[in-house]
Amino acid sequence: MDTQQWASELFGNALLNGAIAIAIFALLLLFFRGYRLFGLMFIPNSGVGTVTKTFALKHLANGRIIATRGEAGYQAGTLSPGIHFRLWPWQYAISLRKLVSIQAGNVGVVTAIDGVPIPPGRILGQHVECNLFQDAAAFIDNGGQRGPQADVLPPGEYRINRLLFDVEEHPALDVPSDKVALVITKDGEPLATGEIAGPEIAGHSSFQNADAFIANGGTRGQQEQVLMPGRYYINPLFVETEMADLTDVPIGHVGVAISYVGAEGEDQAGDAFTHGNIVKKGQRGVWGTPLDPGRCPINPRVMRIEIVPTTNTVLNWITGYKEAHGLDAGLESIDVRSKDGFSFPIEVSQIIHIAAKNAPKVIARFGTVPNLVSQVLEPMIDNYFRNAAQSSEFLEFLTERSSRQDEASKYIRNALGKLDVEAVDTLMGDIRPPQSLMDTLTSRKIAQEQLATFKMQQLSQQERQKFEQAKSEADTRALVVQASREAEIAKLEAQATVSRAEGAAQAKKINSEADGNVLTVIGAANASQTRAVGGAEADVLQLKVNAVGQINYSVTEMIRRLAENRTPIVPQIQMGAGGSPNESLAGALIGTLVAQMVAQPAHVAGLSAVEQALIQSPNAAPNDGDVGLSR
Repeated sequence: MDTQQWASELFGNALLNGAIAIAIFALLLLFFRGYRLFGLMFIPNSGVGTVTKTFALKHLANGRIIATRGEAGYQAGTLSPGIHFRLWPWQYAISLRKLVSIQAGNVGVVTAIDGVPIPPGRILGQHVECNLFQDAAAFIDNGGQRGPQADVLPPGEYRINRLLFDVEEHPALDVPSDKVALVITKDGEPLATGEIAGPEIAGHSSFQNADAFIANGGTRGQQEQVLMPGRYYINPLFVETEMADLTDVPIGHVGVAISYVGAEGEDQAGDAFTHGNIVKKGQRGVWGTPLDPGRCPINPRVMRIEIVPTTNTVLNWITGYKEAHGLDAGLESIDVRSKDGFSFPIEVSQIIHIAAKNAPKVIARFGTVPNLVSQVLEPMIDNYFRNAAQSSEFLEFLTERSSRQDEASKYIRNALGKLDVEAVDTLMGDIRPPQSLMDTLTSRKIAQEQLATFKMQQLSQQERQKFEQAKSEADTRALVVQASREAEIAKLEAQATVSRAEGAAQAKKINSEADGNVLTVIGAANASQTRAVGGAEADVLQLKVNAVGQINYSVTEMIRRLAENRTPIVPQIQMGAGGSPNESLAGALIGTLVAQMVAQPAHVAGLSAVEQALIQSPNAAPNDGDVGLSR
């Protein structure tokens, strides 16, 4: 193929493609704007077309608004997305509307402007099969009722004929996790006479299917059933709700249910219990089975839960002191009067216990636990202690406190036992006597203590006297013993002294005899010696005298003695100047000897010559010349 031929073909194709494009554009214009001329209509995917037929041979019946069989007027059918033909502008008016969109968390409430009338007594149109109001003809043909509809639209998009149905968006019902929703229905059968709430109905999916609720005999007004936490697509034209707290039954307690609705039940308490009916769960009255601790979804409008403590509960009749449970909030110290006219308050603590199985009986009997306290315990305990105080004097009541407490405990335990309540213990607290009596008692006590003190002091003095007497006797006994021992010792010493004296005397006698014998022997020996020495000295002296002469020998001997005794030259004793030389020398010698004797010790001077000689020189023999001189 040459270049010229190729170019001509290319140009021809281009012209053909352009013509085709122009034709398509023209057709699109006809689709959107040309239906008035050619009967064509294009509906996009995001819309729906509603049709009004302005000309037809058939007319709607009286009271009808929507045509389902080609009558003139609003048509039940709608135009779905796409191209529609033969919608001649002189016969049809077409409106393009957006799809009905229900956002998440909302619900669509539908009101129909056509259909059969709603029966008297009903306020909502019943359910009909119409593909959630997207098939208007089916709604009309299947007996759909005009007005508010029981059915609602959940979140989503719907192709609904807005000429027949008006749709309003409302928030869905959200029940918080710590709440329950109390339900009041606006449609259904009227409540039976004497009933305050409708019974629980099955099959309505927690009021989300209003038609099923009504069809199954649901009644309008307050409902026994509550809605648990969660989200519900409920028609707000059908149900009105109110939030209520979950009922808490604490640990150590039970909940006694008092139901105001339900069937009349048979009493389960027996003939002996005449204070109310104890019925089964679900029946009207006090349920015999209490609720265990936990969180309970209770409808407070049709049922009351009384919380009953099952642990030991302390109630204080003490002014200004209350327990955390508050059951003793209205209790005060008990003012009593004694037999002798003294008024004083008594503080009392009462410990009670209600068993779980007896809790329904207590509630059936008294209604509430505070009623038990105010209607029974308070008057019972007040009157008991007032009577007990009035029957005795104050001091007697005070001193017999322990026995009074035991008596009160027994009496109250027996009385409460008949009421299905266990009295664990009754404790008397502080008893404050009047001030005047206190002053008297104080003075008496002080006097008693003083008397006791004086008695003790007296006993102490008596004991001290006894002690001193015993001590004195002990001391005297010690002296007596000591004196006795000293006497014995003295006696023994005297005997010893006597014995020593006798021994000494005997010894002395023996010694004296021995000394005498010794002296006799010595004397005899000395005498013999003296005689021997004297005789020898006498012989020698005689020889000396003969040799030098008597006078010279005397002078020589005198000088020798003076030299030995270191006697001064001048004699201390002068006998006299006269006389012969012999007399002078003799006198001097005698004076010297006298001086020596005077100079001797007294104990020596008084002894005999022999004793003196022994003392001075016990071993020396007496000098013969001395002997001669002494003589």
